[in-house]
Amino acid sequence: MTQERWEQIARFVEPGARLLRSVELKGGVSAQVTMLEIEKTDGRTKKLVVRQHGAADRRKNPHIARDEFRLLLGLRNAGLPVPQPYAYDETEGSAGTPYIVTEFVDGKVEMAPQDVSDAMLLSADTLFDIHQVDWKRHSLDFLPRQRDWCSAKLDKRPVQPDESLCESQIRDVLESAWPLPQHNQDVLLHGDYWPGNIMWKDGRMIAVIDWEDAAIGDPLSDLANSRLEMLWAYGADAMERFTHQYLQRNPHTDVSALPYWDLFAALKPASSLSDWGLDPGTEQTMRQRHRWFTDQAFAQIDAN
Repeated sequence: MTQERWEQIARFVEPGARLLRSVELKGGVSAQVTMLEIEKTDGRTKKLVVRQHGAADRRKNPHIARDEFRLLLGLRNAGLPVPQPYAYDETEGSAGTPYIVTEFVDGKVEMAPQDVSDAMLLSADTLFDIHQVDWKRHSLDFLPRQRDWCSAKLDKRPVQPDESLCESQIRDVLESAWPLPQHNQDVLLHGDYWPGNIMWKDGRMIAVIDWEDAAIGDPLSDLANSRLEMLWAYGADAMERFTHQYLQRNPHTDVSALPYWDLFAALKPASSLSDWGLDPGTEQTMRQRHRWFTDQAFAQIDAN
């Protein structure tokens, strides 16, 4: 991206603004994320975040920039801690690819919080809050249905399954049980709720970011994804703490299908975990914890 194009985006959001600097923000996997610092016409400075969606996400949803903008507006109106959206462009004009511009959140991701137990409680509380959003009232019915994604995932069995992550066994169990019975009402799903998408400041959670996988579906889908992520990041005790807190906040959740949703979560990294750029020690730990996670799901299914 050239300096001229960043300046075009800055003026698109704030007419007459002057670009002071642009800094690529590390950590984005599915999108290129850049911070722009601008000077407005009144002399005050302001930081913006430009998120350019990757090719895979654009193929999945050609209107992803527009939809993420609409989603963030709805979530802000619902009172959730998400970045303020300022603008979007899906014409591939000033940036060369579709993008969305949001406020810069003055916080940081805490992958090693001082109090893991407290972080699990707060994270679970916020996931519960997400699932309580009245998605129809906030006009979020344009979001995809999670079950459609799951059906498509099961329909595309690879020629060479990733047996290092038990892909064939997972698929066999899920295919035999699909479609899963749903005893919970459809809710708003974040779709990728993990510690890397949670911003903190002074011990407070101040924002949940990266909503490109948001959907409508069974809350167990989000819960299962987060369980695996918390296990990977902090271990089994933290995962159980997170799960227990979520279910305490939402005691009417029917968890009978949770082992199956755990397997769906475990299916996601198949054939891609080695491409995540992890150091060997971290990858080995994640693979060991993944195996434990799938084993406990299989055991619960067999017990029933």
